[in-house]
Amino acid sequence: MRVPGDSAVVVPGGYREMWRIAAPLILSMGSYTIMQFCDRMFLSRYSSVTIQAALPAGILAHTLICFFQAVTGYAGTFTAHYHGAKDPAQCVRATVQGLWLALASWPLILLQIPLGMWFMTLSGHAPAVMAAEKTYFLILMAGGITVPLNSAIGGYFMGIGRTTVNMAANALGCSLNIVLNYAMIFGHWGFPEMGIAGAAYATLISGAVTCLIQTGLFIKERPVRLIGFPAVLKPDGALLRRIVRFGTPSGLQLLMDVGSFAVFIMLTGRMGEVALAASNIAFSINNLAFAPLLGFGLAASTLVGQHQGARHPEAAERAGYTGLKMGLLYMCAIGITFVLFPKGYFELFRSKDAGFTAAELLALGRTMLLLMTAWGLLDTVSIVLSGALKGAGDTRFVMVYMVAGSWLVLVPGTLVLLRLGSGILGLWVWLAVYVCVLALGFWWRWRQGHWKKIRVIEVREGLEYIPPVTDEIH
Repeated sequence: MRVPGDSAVVVPGGYREMWRIAAPLILSMGSYTIMQFCDRMFLSRYSSVTIQAALPAGILAHTLICFFQAVTGYAGTFTAHYHGAKDPAQCVRATVQGLWLALASWPLILLQIPLGMWFMTLSGHAPAVMAAEKTYFLILMAGGITVPLNSAIGGYFMGIGRTTVNMAANALGCSLNIVLNYAMIFGHWGFPEMGIAGAAYATLISGAVTCLIQTGLFIKERPVRLIGFPAVLKPDGALLRRIVRFGTPSGLQLLMDVGSFAVFIMLTGRMGEVALAASNIAFSINNLAFAPLLGFGLAASTLVGQHQGARHPEAAERAGYTGLKMGLLYMCAIGITFVLFPKGYFELFRSKDAGFTAAELLALGRTMLLLMTAWGLLDTVSIVLSGALKGAGDTRFVMVYMVAGSWLVLVPGTLVLLRLGSGILGLWVWLAVYVCVLALGFWWRWRQGHWKKIRVIEVREGLEYIPPVTDEIH
């Protein structure tokens, strides 16, 4: 989008600027979506047990790692603000603090393994499913360090607007994952047949490759060379504490959100084989819509952060609304395919040894895809605007509101419905209600504009620093 009458100027926060940031992130998330889609498809073809186990165990591992992922990733928001303030040296230093935080998180991730194992015993899943879940979970947690490392190093390139680096690294890593999944799950090309364990190992290897690619490119960055590599690695206590201060609410928000969803997934496992399979497959299909929407959310967060760092709140506000409009257009397009082609989606996941028919699976799955289409539009509002709020530094509100929605609406309502004997579709309707509540709250907060007063970084203007303004909830 250009300024009228001037073909050389791009509107700050407009469509052209947003698309420049968002397109590589969408493609990056798209490659991740395709990877997960293939992963679930291979596992469903391998056995009905592995497809039932992959989503609950995967989401549980993600729950226990995501706090560290969000905290270390918030260094990328600092990078965006410093980039807007035209301070490349601080962009580098913020990223390094994120990497130090990621390394410190690994022992804490490992210490949570017994907690996750105990939680799985409460799910009430069939013994064969639970055994597969524990295998998948243990491997993902043991190599969980790759998640916060990728979040920190990837945040640098997102923060400075060079999202093509994220796209290329993730595309290569995800492509490798698909190849390794096929080889290690089924035992091809000299690999042993490892089933669900092979899928987990493939995930760790691809994550490590993605991290190495981005780290290698980061080391070659001009600001890194100017500062000098030994000096770059020096911890900055004040900056690190500031990242933790703003990043911790973001991490708690993600933990509570993903945690409540993990509880929801685990509880659906009590409703029988066909209900669990249909729900897990539908959520796997939903990633086709959800993951690219995260690209719009990350792009909105990046642009809002850059414009806030440059002290241009009007451009930051425009960027939030632009990301929202583009996300809604995308969701409408993908939702049409959910409505028109439900059978085609579910056929991709059909297992040969399933204890139910394809017709039984589709009967539930068709309604689930219709519900996903409806809540997808509301989820777009939540994803994009919560990302924009976090990019502006309004992390405490996002945390408090997400915790309230997850643990005062979604989880209690799910437990009540289960006690009343509701079926799987009743739980999915309640999930849609929860998404609606989140969307309304984030829309209201963004419209209020309190986030415009928050200062994440100290910005030098001339020879003076502007002291930061508190990030308290108004």
